[in-house]
Amino acid sequence: MPLLLSPHHQLLLLFLLLAAASHGVASGATYDSSMCLSEPFTCGAVSFSYPFYRSSDRKDVDGNENSYCGYPGMGIVCDNDKPMLQLDGVGNYAVKSIDGTRANVSIADPEAVGSCPRVDHNVTFGPGTWLEFPNTTVDYLVFFLSCYFGAGLVKPATLDPITCSEFVSGVPGASFVFPNESVPAAGNWSQACRQVILVPVFKYGPVDPSNSTWRNTGYGDVLRQGFQVSWDNRPVSCTQCEESNGRCAYKQTGEFHGCLCTNGQIGARSCTTYNSTGQKKDRIKIYTIAGISSIMLCLLLFAFWLGYKKYGRKKKSKETARIESFLQKNGTIHPKRYTYAQVKRMTSSFAEKLGQGGFGAVYRGSFSDGRQIAVKMLKDYKTDGEDFINEVASISRTSHVNIVTLIGFCLEGSKRALIYDYMPNGSLERYAFKDNSQGGNTLGWEKLFDIAVGIARGLEYLHRGCNTRIVHFDIKPHNILLDQDFCPKISDFGLAKLCLNKESAISIGGARGTIGYIAPEVYSKQFGVVSSKSDVYSYGMMVLEMVGARDKNISANCESSSQYFPQWIYEHLDEYCVSASEINGEITETVRKMIVVGLWCIQLSATDRPTMTRVVEMLEGSTSVLELPPKVLFS
Repeated sequence: MPLLLSPHHQLLLLFLLLAAASHGVASGATYDSSMCLSEPFTCGAVSFSYPFYRSSDRKDVDGNENSYCGYPGMGIVCDNDKPMLQLDGVGNYAVKSIDGTRANVSIADPEAVGSCPRVDHNVTFGPGTWLEFPNTTVDYLVFFLSCYFGAGLVKPATLDPITCSEFVSGVPGASFVFPNESVPAAGNWSQACRQVILVPVFKYGPVDPSNSTWRNTGYGDVLRQGFQVSWDNRPVSCTQCEESNGRCAYKQTGEFHGCLCTNGQIGARSCTTYNSTGQKKDRIKIYTIAGISSIMLCLLLFAFWLGYKKYGRKKKSKETARIESFLQKNGTIHPKRYTYAQVKRMTSSFAEKLGQGGFGAVYRGSFSDGRQIAVKMLKDYKTDGEDFINEVASISRTSHVNIVTLIGFCLEGSKRALIYDYMPNGSLERYAFKDNSQGGNTLGWEKLFDIAVGIARGLEYLHRGCNTRIVHFDIKPHNILLDQDFCPKISDFGLAKLCLNKESAISIGGARGTIGYIAPEVYSKQFGVVSSKSDVYSYGMMVLEMVGARDKNISANCESSSQYFPQWIYEHLDEYCVSASEINGEITETVRKMIVVGLWCIQLSATDRPTMTRVVEMLEGSTSVLELPPKVLFS
């Protein structure tokens, strides 16, 4: 099949070819060869070449110091064999090395010396320079200087100032330094500081700003390494010049002076080859090449269009035919079919979006009788309709209070939609897994427990209760919907697998599911065979997440936040249950039951995990008979 270009890329390619035919030619003026050095120059141990230039080499054709060859802001001052790059409005920075391949230069503040160097300015780039910070190599340190507390401004007890004597003696008041990602957000304490300075540095490993070594000398070690800036940020005028083997010249004011060519001439935008017959013949040659290229481009685009019609539509029709065949074979099972026009009318032309996922978008709608619905519009399909067939085939075979109801579907050309009952309370993720510190969408322990039991019953039904056994493969909070009474309903069966009841092992084409909830055997055969126990693992991870997210104090516990949560909860089970329930004995037992069941479900070996039938029994039974799983689980 021929390569397909989008209309945007087709127009872009055509524009570039036409631009090549019509770009400006050299004006015929000449320049003094000393204006642009043909050889690199060296200062100390560092070699420089275009686009760098000596700050003293700023001459135009008349010898006036108002033009130069190179990029604005790239002038080098060689001071006693020490190369310095002057950053606009900041000062001179020592050049340590140059990486021409990546267009990066490593620089350092020459005043950043001593064991605890002081800082007195931010580093920013003005409009007259092309230098910028490369995101891949630059981090930042944030300094809060000359801080005085009082008049309602209280320093948090966890913050300690810089302690080294050299810094303290040079800056009055208390001063603090933090990695950019660790700046405390609590309170208004930063208002007590006279100045806040952001300093770029090379990326560094994780640091603890509360550590005394960091406050005394550690930040200085990071600061002295300097940082990188990139010069690969050119305007179109300079790009055209350099692509024609020219070099860009600029005026002191920052205006483009011209393109300096190897034959000593100055082009308006780029360099052209001059010969004895003058410029006219050169222009004719360029126009001829551009005309031929345009014709070839049109032929190529026509070939692309023919290929798309022949192969693209054939692929679509093949996929649609496969789905239609499935629907015909299962005509008594699948729900009502709607046209795309009906779907648009139900959703008022997709006016209200409820959510967005990898499958596509979900919109709110209603039937003519006022019944509320949710319409899932599937994305342009990349498979042969497997997700669509899985969803229709799976849910059509189910009827359970904890399984979402599929009302209908749409299959019309490339348009595919699934229609469900509307769930006014959204997904479980919306209520149990947001920041509880701001209030609002939180659920009590009793309601969370009821939801966990309902999900378990729904999975038990999928694994044992319906005519064809179904393994979901994507159990996670986002796929648990809550109705008006917060009754949970399992949804999104796009990855589901239908099996015969007698089957235990399941064959799948590759890993499927969501990172964090995928059972080990799904992505590696060394952990065993894939089965319905894979859903048990996902359920266990979700229950443990429900437990951890419900307690807003867990995120503030430094020990738990730096440790794998199942490991931490295993080792602190009793104290956590008591603190989470606020000394309420009944809730303590509820929390303990959810944790123990969750830990059993995430056993590495599928044979050690309970079935969903056993999970329901454990949740509905007495806590006193529940035992913790072996700790080897976490090795």
